[in-house]
Amino acid sequence: MFRTITSHLASWKKNHRSPLLIRGARQVGKSYSVEQFGKTEFNNFISLNFDLNPGLISIFDSRDPDSIISQIEILFRVRITKDTLIFLDEIQECPNAITSLRYFKELRPDLFVIGAGSLLEFAFTEDIRMPVGRIQFLNMFPLSFYEFMKAMGEENLISFLNTVSYSDTISSAVHEHLLSLLRTYFVLGGMPEVIVSHNETKSFLEASYVQDSLIETYKRDFYKYAQSSELIHLQTVFSAIPRMVSEQIKYVNIDRESRSRDLKKALHLLTLARVITPVSSTDASGLPLGATLSSRQKYIFLDIGLMQHLCGLNTEILSQKDMMQINKGNLAEQFIGQELLALEDPFISSELYFWARDKQGSSSEIDYCITRKGKIYPIEVKSGTTGKLRSLRIFMDEKKPPFGIRFWEGEISFHDNILSIPLYMVGEAGRLIDEVFESEKNNI
Repeated sequence: MFRTITSHLASWKKNHRSPLLIRGARQVGKSYSVEQFGKTEFNNFISLNFDLNPGLISIFDSRDPDSIISQIEILFRVRITKDTLIFLDEIQECPNAITSLRYFKELRPDLFVIGAGSLLEFAFTEDIRMPVGRIQFLNMFPLSFYEFMKAMGEENLISFLNTVSYSDTISSAVHEHLLSLLRTYFVLGGMPEVIVSHNETKSFLEASYVQDSLIETYKRDFYKYAQSSELIHLQTVFSAIPRMVSEQIKYVNIDRESRSRDLKKALHLLTLARVITPVSSTDASGLPLGATLSSRQKYIFLDIGLMQHLCGLNTEILSQKDMMQINKGNLAEQFIGQELLALEDPFISSELYFWARDKQGSSSEIDYCITRKGKIYPIEVKSGTTGKLRSLRIFMDEKKPPFGIRFWEGEISFHDNILSIPLYMVGEAGRLIDEVFESEKNNI
Protein backbone atom coordinates (compact mmCIF):
# COMPACT_ATOMS: atom_id res chain seq x y z
CA MET A 1 0.00 0.00 0.00
CA PHE A 2 1.52 3.30 -1.12
CA ARG A 3 2.03 5.95 1.56
CA THR A 4 3.35 9.44 0.88
CA ILE A 5 5.33 9.24 4.11
CA THR A 6 7.84 7.06 2.22
CA SER A 7 9.18 10.11 0.38
CA HIS A 8 9.64 11.91 3.69
CA LEU A 9 11.52 8.94 5.12
CA ALA A 10 13.78 9.06 2.06
CA SER A 11 14.36 12.76 2.69
CA TRP A 12 15.28 12.03 6.31
CA LYS A 13 17.80 9.41 5.18
CA LYS A 14 19.36 11.76 2.63
CA ASN A 15 19.71 14.62 5.13
CA HIS A 16 20.29 12.44 8.17
CA ARG A 17 21.31 14.36 11.27
CA SER A 18 19.22 12.89 14.09
CA PRO A 19 17.23 9.80 15.05
CA LEU A 20 13.62 9.95 13.86
CA LEU A 21 10.55 9.48 16.04
CA ILE A 22 7.27 8.85 14.21
CA ARG A 23 4.19 10.04 16.06
CA GLY A 24 0.70 8.94 15.18
CA ALA A 25 -2.35 7.21 16.53
CA ARG A 26 -2.51 3.44 16.72
CA GLN A 27 -3.02 1.47 13.49
CA VAL A 28 -2.38 4.34 11.03
CA GLY A 29 0.42 2.36 9.33
CA LYS A 30 3.60 3.49 11.08
CA SER A 31 5.21 0.06 11.44
CA TYR A 32 4.30 -1.09 7.93
CA SER A 33 5.72 2.05 6.34
CA VAL A 34 9.00 1.88 8.24
CA GLU A 35 9.43 -1.83 7.53
CA GLN A 36 8.89 -1.35 3.80
CA PHE A 37 11.29 1.59 3.80
CA GLY A 38 13.93 -0.28 5.80
CA LYS A 39 13.83 -3.38 3.63
CA THR A 40 14.07 -1.46 0.35
CA GLU A 41 16.47 1.36 1.26
CA PHE A 42 19.00 -0.38 3.56
CA ASN A 43 21.13 -3.49 3.30
CA ASN A 44 20.09 -4.52 6.81
CA PHE A 45 16.87 -3.84 8.69
CA ILE A 46 16.50 -4.71 12.38
CA SER A 47 13.15 -4.32 14.13
CA LEU A 48 12.76 -4.38 17.91
CA ASN A 49 9.11 -4.54 18.94
CA PHE A 50 8.91 -3.87 22.67
CA ASP A 51 5.23 -4.81 22.92
CA LEU A 52 5.66 -8.13 21.10
CA ASN A 53 8.93 -8.97 22.86
CA PRO A 54 9.20 -7.24 26.28
CA GLY A 55 12.49 -9.04 26.92
CA LEU A 56 14.19 -6.55 24.61
CA ILE A 57 13.46 -3.71 27.04
CA SER A 58 16.45 -4.63 29.24
CA ILE A 59 18.83 -3.83 26.38
CA PHE A 60 18.18 -0.18 27.11
CA ASP A 61 19.00 -0.35 30.82
CA SER A 62 22.26 1.10 29.59
CA ARG A 63 21.82 4.25 27.55
CA ASP A 64 25.25 3.98 25.97
CA PRO A 65 24.71 3.48 22.21
CA ASP A 66 27.75 1.20 21.81
CA SER A 67 26.54 -1.10 24.57
CA ILE A 68 23.04 -1.15 23.05
CA ILE A 69 24.42 -1.92 19.58
CA SER A 70 26.61 -4.74 20.88
CA GLN A 71 23.64 -6.44 22.53
CA ILE A 72 21.45 -6.05 19.43
CA GLU A 73 24.19 -7.54 17.24
CA ILE A 74 24.50 -10.56 19.53
CA LEU A 75 20.75 -11.18 19.76
CA PHE A 76 20.00 -10.67 16.06
CA ARG A 77 23.31 -12.02 14.72
CA VAL A 78 23.61 -9.07 12.38
CA ARG A 79 26.52 -6.68 12.05
CA ILE A 80 25.22 -3.11 12.43
CA THR A 81 26.82 -0.72 9.96
CA LYS A 82 26.07 2.67 8.40
CA ASP A 83 23.77 0.83 5.99
CA THR A 84 21.58 -0.63 8.73
CA LEU A 85 18.24 0.77 9.86
CA ILE A 86 17.37 0.09 13.51
CA PHE A 87 13.63 0.31 14.14
CA LEU A 88 12.37 0.65 17.71
CA ASP A 89 8.70 -0.25 17.41
CA GLU A 90 6.07 0.38 20.12
CA ILE A 91 8.75 2.51 21.74
CA GLN A 92 6.32 3.83 24.36
CA GLU A 93 6.72 0.45 26.09
CA CYS A 94 10.41 1.23 26.69
CA PRO A 95 10.85 4.81 27.94
CA ASN A 96 14.62 4.23 28.28
CA ALA A 97 14.74 3.63 24.51
CA ILE A 98 13.17 7.06 23.97
CA THR A 99 15.76 8.62 26.27
CA SER A 100 18.56 6.75 24.49
CA LEU A 101 17.75 8.50 21.20
CA ARG A 102 19.52 11.66 22.41
CA TYR A 103 22.69 9.66 22.99
CA PHE A 104 22.53 8.15 19.52
CA LYS A 105 22.39 11.72 18.27
CA GLU A 106 25.34 12.84 20.39
CA LEU A 107 27.59 9.74 20.36
CA ARG A 108 26.63 7.71 17.27
CA PRO A 109 25.24 10.14 14.71
CA ASP A 110 26.44 7.81 11.94
CA LEU A 111 23.70 5.26 12.71
CA PHE A 112 20.14 5.33 11.37
CA VAL A 113 17.55 4.87 14.12
CA ILE A 114 13.77 5.25 13.86
CA GLY A 115 11.35 4.95 16.75
CA ALA A 116 7.58 4.70 16.45
CA GLY A 117 4.80 4.33 18.94
CA SER A 118 1.24 5.12 19.87
CA LEU A 119 0.04 6.97 22.96
CA LEU A 120 3.61 8.12 23.59
CA GLU A 121 2.70 10.90 25.99
CA PHE A 122 0.46 8.52 27.98
CA ALA A 123 3.53 6.45 28.81
CA PHE A 124 5.67 9.34 30.05
CA THR A 125 6.29 10.33 33.65
CA GLU A 126 7.93 13.44 35.08
CA ASP A 127 11.23 11.53 35.18
CA ILE A 128 11.13 10.63 31.49
CA ARG A 129 11.06 13.50 29.05
CA MET A 130 11.01 13.60 25.29
CA PRO A 131 14.57 14.39 24.08
CA VAL A 132 13.48 17.49 22.19
CA GLY A 133 16.26 19.01 20.12
CA ARG A 134 18.10 15.70 19.84
CA ILE A 135 15.63 13.92 17.60
CA GLN A 136 13.49 14.70 14.56
CA PHE A 137 9.74 14.16 14.64
CA LEU A 138 7.55 12.92 11.81
CA ASN A 139 3.76 12.99 12.10
CA MET A 140 1.64 10.32 10.47
CA PHE A 141 -2.10 10.18 9.84
CA PRO A 142 -4.60 7.76 8.26
CA LEU A 143 -4.57 7.49 4.48
CA SER A 144 -5.55 10.72 2.76
CA PHE A 145 -8.14 10.59 -0.02
CA TYR A 146 -5.41 10.53 -2.67
CA GLU A 147 -3.63 7.67 -0.91
CA PHE A 148 -6.99 5.90 -0.74
CA MET A 149 -7.51 6.39 -4.48
CA LYS A 150 -4.08 4.86 -5.14
CA ALA A 151 -5.04 1.89 -2.98
CA MET A 152 -8.17 1.56 -5.14
CA GLY A 153 -6.09 1.54 -8.34
CA GLU A 154 -7.10 5.05 -9.46
CA GLU A 155 -3.63 6.45 -10.24
CA ASN A 156 -4.81 7.80 -13.61
CA LEU A 157 -7.51 9.86 -11.92
CA ILE A 158 -4.93 11.39 -9.58
CA SER A 159 -2.69 12.27 -12.53
CA PHE A 160 -5.68 13.89 -14.20
CA LEU A 161 -6.57 15.96 -11.12
CA ASN A 162 -2.95 17.10 -10.86
CA THR A 163 -3.45 18.96 -14.16
CA VAL A 164 -6.91 20.47 -13.65
CA SER A 165 -6.95 24.29 -13.56
CA TYR A 166 -9.54 26.38 -11.74
CA SER A 167 -10.97 27.46 -15.10
CA ASP A 168 -11.33 23.90 -16.45
CA THR A 169 -14.47 21.81 -16.68
CA ILE A 170 -14.54 18.25 -15.40
CA SER A 171 -16.91 16.01 -17.35
CA SER A 172 -20.02 14.90 -15.50
CA ALA A 173 -19.03 11.23 -15.84
CA VAL A 174 -15.62 11.79 -14.21
CA HIS A 175 -17.16 14.09 -11.61
CA GLU A 176 -19.75 11.50 -10.59
CA HIS A 177 -17.13 8.75 -10.46
CA LEU A 178 -14.97 10.84 -8.14
CA LEU A 179 -17.95 11.58 -5.91
CA SER A 180 -18.66 7.84 -5.76
CA LEU A 181 -15.09 7.18 -4.67
CA LEU A 182 -15.40 9.94 -2.09
CA ARG A 183 -18.60 8.40 -0.74
CA THR A 184 -16.75 5.09 -0.34
CA TYR A 185 -13.96 6.90 1.50
CA PHE A 186 -16.53 8.52 3.81
CA VAL A 187 -17.64 5.01 4.80
CA LEU A 188 -14.26 3.28 5.00
CA GLY A 189 -12.01 6.13 6.07
CA GLY A 190 -8.24 5.93 5.93
CA MET A 191 -7.29 3.22 8.41
CA PRO A 192 -5.10 0.78 6.42
CA GLU A 193 -6.57 -2.41 7.85
CA VAL A 194 -10.11 -1.31 6.95
CA ILE A 195 -9.13 -0.53 3.36
CA VAL A 196 -7.28 -3.84 2.97
CA SER A 197 -10.34 -5.71 4.27
CA HIS A 198 -12.64 -3.97 1.81
CA ASN A 199 -10.27 -4.49 -1.13
CA GLU A 200 -10.01 -8.20 -0.35
CA THR A 201 -13.69 -8.89 0.35
CA LYS A 202 -15.48 -6.04 -1.49
CA SER A 203 -17.73 -5.97 1.55
CA PHE A 204 -18.64 -2.88 3.57
CA LEU A 205 -19.91 -5.21 6.29
CA GLU A 206 -16.54 -6.93 6.68
CA ALA A 207 -14.84 -3.52 6.75
CA SER A 208 -17.23 -2.42 9.49
CA TYR A 209 -16.17 -5.41 11.59
CA VAL A 210 -12.58 -4.21 11.33
CA GLN A 211 -13.70 -0.73 12.39
CA ASP A 212 -15.39 -2.29 15.43
CA SER A 213 -12.13 -4.04 16.29
CA LEU A 214 -10.08 -0.86 15.94
CA ILE A 215 -12.45 1.08 18.18
CA GLU A 216 -12.18 -1.63 20.84
CA THR A 217 -8.38 -1.50 20.54
CA TYR A 218 -8.41 2.21 21.35
CA LYS A 219 -10.67 1.62 24.33
CA ARG A 220 -8.36 -1.12 25.64
CA ASP A 221 -5.44 1.29 25.38
CA PHE A 222 -7.19 3.57 27.87
CA TYR A 223 -7.14 0.76 30.43
CA LYS A 224 -3.46 0.15 29.76
CA TYR A 225 -2.12 3.66 30.11
CA ALA A 226 -4.70 5.87 31.86
CA GLN A 227 -5.29 6.09 35.59
CA SER A 228 -8.45 4.40 36.80
CA SER A 229 -9.99 7.76 37.75
CA GLU A 230 -9.58 8.93 34.13
CA LEU A 231 -11.10 5.94 32.37
CA ILE A 232 -14.78 6.83 32.47
CA HIS A 233 -14.09 10.38 31.28
CA LEU A 234 -11.85 9.16 28.46
CA GLN A 235 -14.53 6.77 27.26
CA THR A 236 -17.21 9.46 27.55
CA VAL A 237 -15.25 11.95 25.48
CA PHE A 238 -14.11 9.30 22.99
CA SER A 239 -17.74 8.43 22.26
CA ALA A 240 -18.96 12.05 22.27
CA ILE A 241 -16.51 13.82 19.95
CA PRO A 242 -17.53 11.99 16.73
CA ARG A 243 -21.07 13.36 17.03
CA MET A 244 -19.83 16.83 18.00
CA VAL A 245 -17.48 17.49 15.09
CA SER A 246 -18.02 21.08 13.84
CA GLU A 247 -19.60 22.15 17.16
CA GLN A 248 -17.94 24.52 19.59
CA ILE A 249 -17.29 22.45 22.68
CA LYS A 250 -19.47 22.93 25.73
CA TYR A 251 -18.73 20.48 28.51
CA VAL A 252 -22.39 20.16 29.42
CA ASN A 253 -23.08 18.83 25.92
CA ILE A 254 -20.48 16.09 26.40
CA ASP A 255 -21.79 14.87 29.74
CA ARG A 256 -24.00 16.70 32.21
CA GLU A 257 -22.88 14.54 35.12
CA SER A 258 -19.09 15.04 34.79
CA ARG A 259 -17.08 17.96 36.11
CA SER A 260 -15.69 20.26 33.44
CA ARG A 261 -12.12 19.85 34.69
CA ASP A 262 -12.36 16.05 34.28
CA LEU A 263 -13.69 16.38 30.75
CA LYS A 264 -11.04 18.98 29.94
CA LYS A 265 -8.31 16.59 31.06
CA ALA A 266 -9.82 13.77 28.99
CA LEU A 267 -9.85 16.03 25.92
CA HIS A 268 -6.20 16.85 26.56
CA LEU A 269 -5.19 13.20 26.91
CA LEU A 270 -7.03 12.16 23.74
CA THR A 271 -5.32 15.04 21.94
CA LEU A 272 -1.93 13.80 23.13
CA ALA A 273 -2.88 10.33 21.90
CA ARG A 274 -3.76 11.91 18.51
CA VAL A 275 -7.20 10.37 18.62
CA ILE A 276 -8.74 13.85 18.37
CA THR A 277 -7.36 17.13 17.06
CA PRO A 278 -8.41 20.55 18.37
CA VAL A 279 -9.59 23.25 16.01
CA SER A 280 -8.84 26.50 17.82
CA SER A 281 -10.63 29.82 17.42
CA THR A 282 -8.43 32.53 15.90
CA ASP A 283 -9.02 36.22 15.40
CA ALA A 284 -7.34 35.83 11.97
CA SER A 285 -6.05 39.42 12.14
CA GLY A 286 -2.47 38.44 11.36
CA LEU A 287 0.18 35.75 11.35
CA PRO A 288 0.69 33.38 12.97
CA LEU A 289 -2.93 32.36 13.33
CA GLY A 290 -2.15 30.94 16.77
CA ALA A 291 -1.10 34.35 18.12
CA THR A 292 -4.67 35.47 18.80
CA LEU A 293 -6.63 32.54 20.18
CA SER A 294 -9.74 32.48 22.31
CA SER A 295 -10.84 29.72 24.69
CA ARG A 296 -13.36 28.40 22.17
CA GLN A 297 -12.50 25.11 20.53
CA LYS A 298 -13.91 22.50 18.22
CA TYR A 299 -12.48 19.03 17.57
CA ILE A 300 -12.20 16.61 14.70
CA PHE A 301 -11.80 12.87 15.12
CA LEU A 302 -8.85 10.74 14.04
CA ASP A 303 -10.54 9.19 11.02
CA ILE A 304 -13.73 9.86 9.08
CA GLY A 305 -14.46 6.13 8.75
CA LEU A 306 -14.25 5.54 12.50
CA MET A 307 -16.17 8.75 13.13
CA GLN A 308 -19.13 7.81 10.94
CA HIS A 309 -19.06 4.25 12.33
CA LEU A 310 -19.34 5.53 15.90
CA CYS A 311 -22.22 7.78 14.78
CA GLY A 312 -23.94 4.94 12.91
CA LEU A 313 -24.02 6.78 9.59
CA ASN A 314 -23.16 3.92 7.18
CA THR A 315 -26.67 3.61 5.77
CA GLU A 316 -27.18 7.37 5.47
CA ILE A 317 -23.90 7.82 3.56
CA LEU A 318 -24.71 5.06 1.10
CA SER A 319 -28.32 6.16 0.53
CA GLN A 320 -28.39 9.97 0.70
CA LYS A 321 -27.57 11.74 -2.55
CA ASP A 322 -26.19 14.97 -1.06
CA MET A 323 -23.09 14.13 0.98
CA MET A 324 -22.87 17.73 2.21
CA GLN A 325 -26.06 17.26 4.20
CA ILE A 326 -25.11 14.01 5.96
CA ASN A 327 -25.10 14.52 9.72
CA LYS A 328 -25.82 18.24 9.13
CA GLY A 329 -22.59 18.66 7.18
CA ASN A 330 -20.36 17.42 10.00
CA LEU A 331 -18.97 14.57 7.93
CA ALA A 332 -17.79 16.87 5.15
CA GLU A 333 -16.21 19.22 7.69
CA GLN A 334 -14.42 16.26 9.31
CA PHE A 335 -13.14 15.22 5.88
CA ILE A 336 -11.68 18.63 5.06
CA GLY A 337 -10.05 18.97 8.49
CA GLN A 338 -8.54 15.50 8.22
CA GLU A 339 -7.21 16.27 4.74
CA LEU A 340 -5.74 19.62 5.81
CA LEU A 341 -3.74 17.83 8.52
CA ALA A 342 -2.51 15.14 6.12
CA LEU A 343 -1.43 17.72 3.52
CA GLU A 344 0.82 19.69 5.88
CA ASP A 345 4.58 19.17 6.19
CA PRO A 346 4.76 16.03 8.39
CA PHE A 347 7.97 17.24 10.03
CA ILE A 348 6.00 20.10 11.59
CA SER A 349 3.17 19.68 14.08
CA SER A 350 0.07 20.85 12.23
CA GLU A 351 -2.68 22.90 13.84
CA LEU A 352 -6.22 23.69 12.72
CA TYR A 353 -8.07 26.97 13.20
CA PHE A 354 -11.57 28.37 12.72
CA TRP A 355 -12.98 31.89 13.01
CA ALA A 356 -16.11 32.96 14.82
CA ARG A 357 -17.70 36.28 15.65
CA ASP A 358 -20.49 36.66 18.16
CA LYS A 359 -22.46 39.84 17.66
CA GLN A 360 -26.11 40.27 18.44
CA GLY A 361 -28.00 39.68 15.22
CA SER A 362 -24.78 39.07 13.28
CA SER A 363 -23.00 35.97 14.53
CA SER A 364 -20.71 34.29 11.98
CA GLU A 365 -18.42 31.28 11.82
CA ILE A 366 -15.89 30.09 9.27
CA ASP A 367 -15.09 26.36 9.27
CA TYR A 368 -11.32 26.71 8.81
CA CYS A 369 -8.68 29.38 8.35
CA ILE A 370 -5.43 28.45 6.62
CA THR A 371 -2.29 30.27 5.56
CA ARG A 372 -0.58 30.04 2.21
CA LYS A 373 2.60 31.93 1.35
CA GLY A 374 2.01 34.54 4.00
CA LYS A 375 -1.69 35.07 3.24
CA ILE A 376 -4.73 34.07 5.30
CA TYR A 377 -7.60 32.32 3.55
CA PRO A 378 -11.05 31.47 4.97
CA ILE A 379 -12.55 28.06 4.15
CA GLU A 380 -16.20 27.12 4.17
CA VAL A 381 -17.48 23.58 3.64
CA LYS A 382 -20.87 24.42 2.22
CA SER A 383 -23.25 23.65 -0.63
CA GLY A 384 -25.44 26.22 -2.38
CA THR A 385 -24.66 29.24 -4.54
CA THR A 386 -21.72 31.55 -3.82
CA GLY A 387 -24.10 34.40 -3.09
CA LYS A 388 -25.48 32.60 -0.03
CA LEU A 389 -22.16 32.12 1.78
CA ARG A 390 -23.01 34.75 4.38
CA SER A 391 -20.28 34.02 6.96
CA LEU A 392 -17.65 33.82 4.26
CA ARG A 393 -18.74 37.22 2.94
CA ILE A 394 -18.63 38.74 6.41
CA PHE A 395 -15.10 37.42 6.96
CA MET A 396 -13.95 38.70 3.57
CA ASP A 397 -15.41 42.17 4.19
CA GLU A 398 -13.81 42.38 7.62
CA LYS A 399 -10.42 40.68 7.14
CA LYS A 400 -9.77 41.38 3.44
CA PRO A 401 -8.20 38.06 2.37
CA PRO A 402 -7.12 37.69 -1.29
CA PHE A 403 -10.24 35.57 -1.83
CA GLY A 404 -12.41 32.97 -0.10
CA ILE A 405 -12.43 29.19 -0.54
CA ARG A 406 -15.47 26.94 -0.58
CA PHE A 407 -15.36 23.11 -0.69
CA TRP A 408 -18.50 21.46 -2.01
CA GLU A 409 -19.90 18.73 -4.27
CA GLY A 410 -20.19 21.01 -7.28
CA GLU A 411 -17.84 22.02 -10.07
CA ILE A 412 -14.53 23.81 -9.78
CA SER A 413 -14.79 27.54 -10.45
CA PHE A 414 -13.64 31.01 -9.44
CA HIS A 415 -16.52 33.45 -9.26
CA ASP A 416 -17.28 36.59 -7.28
CA ASN A 417 -13.93 36.31 -5.46
CA ILE A 418 -14.63 32.79 -4.19
CA LEU A 419 -12.68 29.74 -5.32
CA SER A 420 -15.04 26.74 -5.29
CA ILE A 421 -13.25 23.38 -5.16
CA PRO A 422 -14.89 19.94 -5.33
CA LEU A 423 -14.35 17.99 -2.12
CA TYR A 424 -12.37 15.34 -3.96
CA MET A 425 -9.81 17.97 -5.08
CA VAL A 426 -8.72 19.11 -1.63
CA GLY A 427 -5.33 17.59 -2.43
CA GLU A 428 -4.93 20.22 -5.17
CA ALA A 429 -6.02 23.15 -2.99
CA GLY A 430 -2.54 24.63 -2.50
CA ARG A 431 -1.78 24.60 -6.22
CA LEU A 432 -5.18 26.04 -7.12
CA ILE A 433 -4.85 28.82 -4.54
CA ASP A 434 -1.50 29.79 -6.05
CA GLU A 435 -2.93 29.75 -9.58
CA VAL A 436 -5.83 32.03 -8.68
CA PHE A 437 -3.64 34.36 -6.63
CA GLU A 438 -1.15 34.80 -9.48
CA SER A 439 -3.92 35.26 -12.03
CA GLU A 440 -5.69 37.89 -9.95
CA LYS A 441 -2.41 39.71 -9.26
CA ASN A 442 -1.65 39.87 -12.97
CA ASN A 443 -5.13 41.25 -13.68
CA ILE A 444 -4.72 44.20 -11.31
